[in-house]
Amino acid sequence: MNETLLEVQSNRIVLATCNLNQWALDFDGNLERTIESIKVAKEKGAKYRLGPELELSGYSCEDHFLEMDTFMHCEQSLASILESDLTLNMLCDIGCPILHNNVRYNCRVFCLDKRIVLIRPKSYLADDGNYREKRFFTSWDIKKKTIEDHPLSDVLRKVTGQKTAPMGLAVLATEETMLASEICEELWTARSPHINLFLSGVEIVTNGSGSHHELRKLDSRLNLMKNATGNNGELLAQASQFSLNDVEVVTAVVDLESIRSYRGVAASLQEQSSQTPQWPIINIRHFSLRAQTDAKVAPARESTGVKSRIHPPEEECCKGPACWLWDYLRRSGASGYLLPLSGGADSASVAAIVRIMALMASRAALAGNRQVIQDIERIFKQNGTKSEVLSAISLNDDESARYCEVKTEVNEDHLIILANELTYQILHTIYLGTGNSSFNTQDRASRLAGSVHSFHSTIFFDDVVRSVLNVFTLISGKAPRFLSQGGSMVEDLALQNIQARLRMVLSYLCAQLFPWVRGNRGFLLVLGSANVDEALRGYMTKYDCSSADINPIGGMSKGDLKKMLHWVANTHGLDVLREISSAAPSAELRPIENGGDLANYTQTDEEDMGMTYEELGIFGRLRKISRCGPVKMFIKLLDTWKDLAPTVVADKVKKFFRFYSINRHKLTTLTPAYHAEAYSPDDNRFDLRPFLYNTQWTRQFQTIDSIAQARSAIVANTGSSGRASATTAAASK
Repeated sequence: MNETLLEVQSNRIVLATCNLNQWALDFDGNLERTIESIKVAKEKGAKYRLGPELELSGYSCEDHFLEMDTFMHCEQSLASILESDLTLNMLCDIGCPILHNNVRYNCRVFCLDKRIVLIRPKSYLADDGNYREKRFFTSWDIKKKTIEDHPLSDVLRKVTGQKTAPMGLAVLATEETMLASEICEELWTARSPHINLFLSGVEIVTNGSGSHHELRKLDSRLNLMKNATGNNGELLAQASQFSLNDVEVVTAVVDLESIRSYRGVAASLQEQSSQTPQWPIINIRHFSLRAQTDAKVAPARESTGVKSRIHPPEEECCKGPACWLWDYLRRSGASGYLLPLSGGADSASVAAIVRIMALMASRAALAGNRQVIQDIERIFKQNGTKSEVLSAISLNDDESARYCEVKTEVNEDHLIILANELTYQILHTIYLGTGNSSFNTQDRASRLAGSVHSFHSTIFFDDVVRSVLNVFTLISGKAPRFLSQGGSMVEDLALQNIQARLRMVLSYLCAQLFPWVRGNRGFLLVLGSANVDEALRGYMTKYDCSSADINPIGGMSKGDLKKMLHWVANTHGLDVLREISSAAPSAELRPIENGGDLANYTQTDEEDMGMTYEELGIFGRLRKISRCGPVKMFIKLLDTWKDLAPTVVADKVKKFFRFYSINRHKLTTLTPAYHAEAYSPDDNRFDLRPFLYNTQWTRQFQTIDSIAQARSAIVANTGSSGRASATTAAASK
């Protein structure tokens, strides 16, 4: 009786999936991390291991996929895996580009017992937003249900003993079940392959993904997976979303009987399944996915459902760019960052992100992540110093800690001390002021620098501004004046822009020389702090402090950044961030008026822009996400802004598109930024539009005006003219 029960219970299989911090074209590093993940999956008892999309090459190599070298190096990596014992009694699902009949495909390569049992090409390619897969790869025809022979290269023939490997859309039949795969974008399509796969009897469908992070996206991704699964939409395991671990493997024990029981309940599902054509089958029935095949040994305990972990957007804003900055720092070989602090919300957000980065790195190091420890020690060594905290702890010699943490708890006092040490070595902040700067911003910048423990300097560069203007006067015989001093708008803008551009010049000068000043080796990267809304409006000076090496907040809205500042203030005790968040944003490029009253500075960003940050966020989402031109945006906003007169809405829309088109050229030189927002105007990769427009938008604006006049007439005829005049006054306030 007991033996029979054990045999019934043995239909439990252990599946593993992994997060790998892969890097495009880092073939050696990608191979090491892939191998490590297979080893960890085996140690956890898994018989199947799923890797990320294109893990051997890295996602994405962009136009390097057009080079034969990329395919050659991926084959070398695949051969290294197959030559070892990693795939013995272990089904490894590996992401790899494949050249078949001189056509490039994005593939999953299934390896078992040192052989390639199936090459599964991607049938639907991602070709929107950040993705250009159709530039590099070809879709495999989803209707083609025949298996082709793929001739293997010499290096793969040698290690596998195979001349060819099966390639196509097929199902793998193991001893106890059937397994198949999707690839990333296929899950997001209206008619995903998993639908027919499940109906044809497949019990396990996996998805190797290279999907990027975007604010508020995880919930959608989890819902897609829950809706697709045949096990009642239950989440059994979830890896971390933000981590400095280069390799993270999670496993789940799945009871096949539970899947079969669930599917057997619905009669309609039974009917549809019986009528669904079978997919081609690759027979590997000699292989079992069971963690324990001995019927006399109790099987692994079935995984129970877990509650999904979804970070609030303000935490995503902080931790996503923090991981990105850490990778950029260690992989570029830089010894730190330089950040111009203005005392405003944007630069404060970047400083907060760097602080969170230092805390995450410190926690990972104290938890035993050897890779992070080595990276921190490199930075200290370049700077000719060492960490007192790291010197006091012993380096974990456990090879399993190479890429991940081995402790779940760390000493919080040690954490803060190490984070303070690390931030002081990495983050260099400067306040670049002139006679137009207020005491309030200087004070806030200084207090913030002290709170995050950066290496801080205050620089007033009025002499530099005067020197440049003297040169111009010497050349032209004229001295430009601000508008408030009797000058023209042309003079006023030029005087503002020269201050902004000199800040960029001084930032790069300090970035190059501060390591020398401190007696350190290495170099600093300059951080930008322009948000996505300002880029959309073009509210920046070309080649000012918006020009930098990288920008961690370039894909984030002002509203999300302010929420992030409050989150960091509440969770990490940086109280000055609340004060900065509530202060009115100001460029501080015009002379202080009101008799020099520093507490009542008059120049604000929203007045300069002629629109609010909230309005910019609305315009941005309608322009990019809803794909609205001027007329469609106006029509939609008539319904959204019901309290505004049609002519007021028309003026706002026309003003936005005019400034957007005038300033679009600035986005061609936009600093590379962390992608976070779906309405990013990043011209370099995400938002492909002209940069020379007819800024009059003649036909579009004529259409808007005619609709506005018609709507205004309707309002007047219905006796609502009072509302129109009142809202017009409110809008101009």
